[in-house]
Amino acid sequence: MILSRSLLLTLLTGFLFFHSTVYGQKIKPPRRKTTVSIVGDQFYINGKPTFQGRSWNGYRIEGLLPNARLVQGIFDDQNTESRSRWAYPDTKTWDANRNTDEFIAARPIWKAHGLLAFTLNLQGGSPEGYSVEHQPWINSMFNPDGSWDPRYYNRLKKVLDKADELGMVVIVGLFYFGQDQYLKNEAAVIRSVDNIIETLADLGYRNVLIEINNECDIRYDHDILKPERVHELIQRVKAKKIRGHRFLVSTSYSGGKIPRENVVREADFLLLHGNGVKDPARIAEMVQQTRAVAGYRPMPIVFNEDDHFDFDKPANNFQTATSAYASWGLFDYRMKDEGFNDGYQSPPINWQISSPRKKAFFDYLKEITGGLP
Repeated sequence: MILSRSLLLTLLTGFLFFHSTVYGQKIKPPRRKTTVSIVGDQFYINGKPTFQGRSWNGYRIEGLLPNARLVQGIFDDQNTESRSRWAYPDTKTWDANRNTDEFIAARPIWKAHGLLAFTLNLQGGSPEGYSVEHQPWINSMFNPDGSWDPRYYNRLKKVLDKADELGMVVIVGLFYFGQDQYLKNEAAVIRSVDNIIETLADLGYRNVLIEINNECDIRYDHDILKPERVHELIQRVKAKKIRGHRFLVSTSYSGGKIPRENVVREADFLLLHGNGVKDPARIAEMVQQTRAVAGYRPMPIVFNEDDHFDFDKPANNFQTATSAYASWGLFDYRMKDEGFNDGYQSPPINWQISSPRKKAFFDYLKEITGGLP
């Protein structure tokens, strides 16, 4: 008997859920090692502020969450017409499991340099870095009805398990504006949120922060993912306390933008992007303006996307964010005429510290943080 793809996925999904439920009874998830929390404007890991007691050049590092945008850790392309774009140079074919395995294998060296967190997105990000034209690829953990694809689930679980083991935090983004159109309606968007939050909770993860969507003010198809209403999904996540835990949640805006009041009032932390911000002084100004938005109270501010470097200069976006007591995150993609070793967002990806630009970031990160065991 030959099973249809949809039936096979249904059976696989049922099998996976069997691991967390048996005849309607929840199975206790494995004991987890890493818990992220927030106290005031500081991040805590397992009850202690990050980089406890650390300062650098007179700037307080304790409580910050240096990070990188590594959203393609579970990337795949379900469009057979565009899939060949991502072929590895050695095998001439794309392999989603290889991508995730190599992503996981690089993690310990990142952490040793002081990388405590990374952003992963369940609908990825542009594999071209920036895409202004039509995006033919289909990369989404979510099916059109809001259920999830078990192949993505398996890769995601491996990523989160290893992060938990290493003591790292994962900023899990749910939606991306190049892919949300594959969800058939608003009900499917809401179902996607409910399904993934309940799944993460049932698996016992405590090292996860939720980013509803990447840059909510860009071209989203569904109104509930746009700036005027995205706070409704933040509220929905906050209302879900499962196994005595609720996930900390926020959303992000495009480069140089300041969060709106409706998000500031509801979010647990605030996400900024430094794309397009060429003057480092503007980074500090963004932090100041964010703290002045109505509804702000002491809470962490995190840049989790910035495509500026200049780490050899006295003033750069990373340095300036740190001086303003905001966490900073690298965005590195493969630029024109660059090769396999360059960039962290353009598949196929060499996840190692494999280019001068990557090395400059990680060396600077280690200088600032002192590294991590």
